[in-house]
Amino acid sequence: MKMNMKYLAVFFCALFLLLSSCKEESQQRDAENKKAAQKKEVIYKNISKGWDFYATPINTTSEQSVASWTEFRQFLDELGQKPRKTIGAFQKKAAELSKKVLLLNSNIPYQFQQPQIKSRIGTLITKVRLLDLFIHLDNIPDKKVIVLVGEINAELVSLQRQMDKITEKSKIPVEEGESEMLRMLDTTRAIPSTTIDPNLPRVE
Repeated sequence: MKMNMKYLAVFFCALFLLLSSCKEESQQRDAENKKAAQKKEVIYKNISKGWDFYATPINTTSEQSVASWTEFRQFLDELGQKPRKTIGAFQKKAAELSKKVLLLNSNIPYQFQQPQIKSRIGTLITKVRLLDLFIHLDNIPDKKVIVLVGEINAELVSLQRQMDKITEKSKIPVEEGESEMLRMLDTTRAIPSTTIDPNLPRVE
């Protein structure tokens, strides 16, 4: 009888220790989950605050291009739609932007099929895909994401300014050609027309 009581005491003692251990592990796990949720909320707020893209054309050339360049318009439209409520919404948006930006490289309008434009689109693609990569990491580097948003904006401005330069430059040759022709006409008129009399004696 005494032996049974001894075994029962050991059993209850072990059971108590086991339950205490499980309770501590559960509390620790809850604390870790709470900490992770708080960290995720901070990351979400930081990214939400810094997610501010230049989705509006900055010059006349860009405005005209938006009307005719479907892929460029769709990319800007996508940039202009800010995600809400969850970090998952930002992840989905980044993935969609990554798809849209790739289309710019394969459908460049004829007048912009120049190395300066292609290089800027290439850089823009790299930045957007990096954004997509970083925001899908388990431990999201929110500061890097915000920096990338700024870099994407800078590349967008650079691309649109280069588009404007090309458009303005395309008008110059016509104007120069016309003025050159006018100058030649004026010079021709300024030369006096002289007729040589064949009967005049030649000086040798």
